[in-house]
Amino acid sequence: MDYTTKILPFYMTYPMQNDNSLPEEDTVLRDLEYLQQMYPVHARKIQRRVVEVMDKMDYDGSLLYDEYPDKLQLYCLGDSIEKILKKEDGMEDVNSDMVQLVLYYEMYKRRQERRRCYFRF
Repeated sequence: MDYTTKILPFYMTYPMQNDNSLPEEDTVLRDLEYLQQMYPVHARKIQRRVVEVMDKMDYDGSLLYDEYPDKLQLYCLGDSIEKILKKEDGMEDVNSDMVQLVLYYEMYKRRQERRRCYFRF
């Protein structure tokens, strides 16, 4: 029997390291996307606008990725999103607490995605 054909390289002996994403992460992301589709209409509009603003702020050195983000800056960012919603989307009954909540959640989600990317090879 020839044993040389059955020898695996060291990096193939740990299958979880070869895969770029863990199955649990895929499940979590699918669940998250599904649940976000079930948001009420009002919350979905807020979430879309928050994502648009966060996409513009998603760069290295952004306040989104500070170790301890400044509470006042985040409040001002949420306030500006609220003004955009009132002006462009015509939403007069915008709840500022809801905007802040969606903003912080989106920020948390992006920070977690960035941390996962650093550990992938």
